[in-house]
Amino acid sequence: MSKTKLELTWIGKDKRPKLEPRILLENPELSYHAQQRVSADDRFDNKLIFGDNLLALKALEQDYAGKVKCVFIDPPYNTGSAFTHYDDGVEHSIWLSLMRDRLEIIRALLADDGSLWITIDDNEAHYLKVLCDEIFGRGNFVANVVWQKRTSPDIRSTIGAGHDHLLVFAKKIDIFKNIVKKIPKTDSQIKAYKNPDNDPRGVWASSDYTAQGFRPNQMYTIRTPSGIEYTPPTGTCWKNIESVFLTLVEEGRIWFGKDGKSMPRRKTYLRESEGQNAWTWWTNAEVGHNQEAKKEINAIFGVQNTFETPKPERLLQRIIYISTNPNDLVLDSFAGSGTTGAVAHKMGRRWIMIELGEHCHTHIIPRLKKVIDGEDPGGISKAVNWQGGGGFRYYSLAPSLLEQDRWGNWVVNKNYNPAMLAEALCKLEGFTYAPSDNQWWNHGYSSEQDFIYVTTQNLSHQQLEELSAEVGGDRSLLVCCAAFRGKADAFSNLTLKKIPKMVLSRCEWAHDDYSLNVANLPMARPEPERAAQKKTHPKPANTAQNDLFGTEP
Repeated sequence: MSKTKLELTWIGKDKRPKLEPRILLENPELSYHAQQRVSADDRFDNKLIFGDNLLALKALEQDYAGKVKCVFIDPPYNTGSAFTHYDDGVEHSIWLSLMRDRLEIIRALLADDGSLWITIDDNEAHYLKVLCDEIFGRGNFVANVVWQKRTSPDIRSTIGAGHDHLLVFAKKIDIFKNIVKKIPKTDSQIKAYKNPDNDPRGVWASSDYTAQGFRPNQMYTIRTPSGIEYTPPTGTCWKNIESVFLTLVEEGRIWFGKDGKSMPRRKTYLRESEGQNAWTWWTNAEVGHNQEAKKEINAIFGVQNTFETPKPERLLQRIIYISTNPNDLVLDSFAGSGTTGAVAHKMGRRWIMIELGEHCHTHIIPRLKKVIDGEDPGGISKAVNWQGGGGFRYYSLAPSLLEQDRWGNWVVNKNYNPAMLAEALCKLEGFTYAPSDNQWWNHGYSSEQDFIYVTTQNLSHQQLEELSAEVGGDRSLLVCCAAFRGKADAFSNLTLKKIPKMVLSRCEWAHDDYSLNVANLPMARPEPERAAQKKTHPKPANTAQNDLFGTEP
């Protein structure tokens, strides 16, 4: 009998791309750093990557697996507006496949105590939840936070949407729950602390001393200072066993009301409070809303150069504060207008952002420059006393390692120089690229005794013999070359492979775009009545629809 499991299925689920792990190329002209240090905590090793975000995630996998503390993504919501003319169901299947491929790499990038936060609306939220259950494990689901994104109902809808979902998953929830921080109390919450009994420990707030459920050793009678006796109400018990309760009374941490006749309540002192646990209802008063986010963007770029779907900085501040500490690494692979990087930068976290759209250059880079120069007074700047500093490096994805020549043969891309080729093959073979200054044949390593050498030369038997002697018997070397003479196993310390044959079957070469371009979707067959209408009243195609995972078609 075959084993079955609960899972979400869709058209094309079994199809998985054979991703090429590209190398990243820095463009120093687009990288940016402060002229001087503002503090000892300035971070300069942040990364802004321009390119397809699935390929970029794959490019990060080898170096960053298990190192990212928090991933926030604001993926395309798949609202259906981009699919008016296309087969119903096709777009949902493609959207799920695109998300699945990205989420699997994101999970690999997360540290054991890391977490993923995804904003999404009702169109795909529930499918996405099941998809994440499958990838992360249902037991690692943390919460579905409801973010109040609007300040008033949408009058165009039958029931206007006032919220987005914020799905939260942990890499390993048992570890994650031990690092989650409490939220600092707001001014209004602090005002609720009083000191009616002149307690020398200062102002305090009280909480119910009962707990849900039945525990025999927490079912005792409590006598108040005025002599009134209380037992737990039906369906509850006291929060602690009796000996703990008596200790709290002795320490003056139990409140029976001004007249000493009320049911006991536990006192919590403001000076001992670390804040409060986050819950799943985040109001726009606490973390901002869409209009606030638009104002933040407009203040930076002006209303003529706005961004359609930004997130407020306060929302990212709460996410990053809860899930990370200073110097932790934050990743956003759908960078949009760059809010995640801007907030992470101001909060002293390291960050990586990925964006394919041209707003990487029109919005993200100018925004980050203002942050680094201390010229961004908006958002959370005042709350964190941001003064500027730090920097980032700009990277783009290298072209595909292999390309076809005019006869259709796969050859090394002519744009690759020797260093790029060596780095690319190191990544493909699982080696760390680290060219040695002393050993001409050492381009990288996989262990203390295992190295790699990359060359486009045809190596003779004599050359291989001399190379084998120099490597020595206590080390091993993978030799990647255009061709070699002799048997591949002639030298025990050398492993010989030919370029590009050694990697031909590994990846989908020369595939640069894994985004969803709606123009490439199959057209729906019109119903007879609609077909007739189209013949008499032709309707122009919408050519301005945005790709869901990339740029405009």
